Amino acid sequence: MSRAPQQTRDPLGWSAAITLAFWLLCLPFLTAVTKPYFDEVHYLPAARELLALGEFTNREHPLVGKELIAAGIWLLGDNPWGWRLIPTLFGALALFANMRAMWFGTSSRFATIAYGVLLASGFHLFVHARIAMLDIFYLAFLSLAAWQFAAAMRQPEQGRWRLAITGIALGLAMGSKWNAVVVAMLPGLVFLVARFMAGRRRLLFSRRGAPVPGITLVEAALWLGVLPVLVYAATFAPGFWFKINPITEGLIFHHRFMLDLQEQVLSPHPYQSTWTDWVINWRAIWYLYEPVDGIQRGIILIGNPLTMLVGLPALLWCLWAALLRRNHAALAAVLVYVVSLGFWIFAAKAVQFYYHYTLPSMALLAALALACDAPWQKGRRKLALAPVIGSVLVFAWFYPILSAAPLEGPNSFAVWTWLASWR
Repeated sequence: MSRAPQQTRDPLGWSAAITLAFWLLCLPFLTAVTKPYFDEVHYLPAARELLALGEFTNREHPLVGKELIAAGIWLLGDNPWGWRLIPTLFGALALFANMRAMWFGTSSRFATIAYGVLLASGFHLFVHARIAMLDIFYLAFLSLAAWQFAAAMRQPEQGRWRLAITGIALGLAMGSKWNAVVVAMLPGLVFLVARFMAGRRRLLFSRRGAPVPGITLVEAALWLGVLPVLVYAATFAPGFWFKINPITEGLIFHHRFMLDLQEQVLSPHPYQSTWTDWVINWRAIWYLYEPVDGIQRGIILIGNPLTMLVGLPALLWCLWAALLRRNHAALAAVLVYVVSLGFWIFAAKAVQFYYHYTLPSMALLAALALACDAPWQKGRRKLALAPVIGSVLVFAWFYPILSAAPLEGPNSFAVWTWLASWR
């Protein structure tokens, strides 16, 4: 008799430790900038109005992110802690959820841990976890949805409640920022295609076959289609209770109004860029660079210069692995990258910014973790570890200019602006 194959241990402890380390790294200098900076100047006033149900402002965006910022102000006060502590917790949630999604998608300890380290040191998540903007909230909810959807496929006996959580998270992601919409459609489409490819005769009502045995296509449509829409609609409830500019003509009319605001032609902005700039990490955004209470501080948004470029051939490897080896995790990374980036290629928004690349960059780093896992499984440990260790070292070098740490003087930016387009 042969022994049962050894089961890979779940790296849950490692995932928790990496998440805790990331969250602790977010805290230094979190409140050093004592006034709103960058887009906080839009979202903090809107959150204050939400608390008072005064004037409905910033109406071009959904409400969940502003509701969570308002919750922080209500709990901790209208101060930098109240503004920014809740975003750090959602940044930690996004990191942990993505590692869990990788684990359930691959059953690989190395890919899971490597992805956590790459994502934590990839710049995008760190910067957005420390500022009261909407982005970290939709990213966290999408990450939670990815975790639960992957877990439902891996553990179909838990499929029903995990798909329900997936649907709720998708609704909250869309209710945080519209950037989530195109990716939020993917779980339902994946379920439809997988069940169709399984060749079931009773396509709508069969409980057999991928991706989640025991769940019919009709039930999946409820959890992944109807439920997200209902949750999304419910997040607008406070909009009807504002004293000034409330929603008075229904959600459909309000969404037309939101769409008009989103598609309005804005004046050219010095930080605007295009998707081709994002892919090669060409154009940075300075969220802050000025003396704060007499001390020079700065916060730059770029991608990790190492992993943003090394991740591009990793994406090609994932495409190859998906097509020729039927690697479903690799296919998911490519699909999320292409869909989330493709949205901005065709979006009717004339002025775009590098922070729109945050979600594609997370898929890019997932692809890099999967590409590193291949040599690791073959025993080529140094090759597999090189990008991961390199990412941490680059992050450590850039940490002062990502975290608003004290700088020597006005020209300190030159230490990190390796390209003229980063200045």
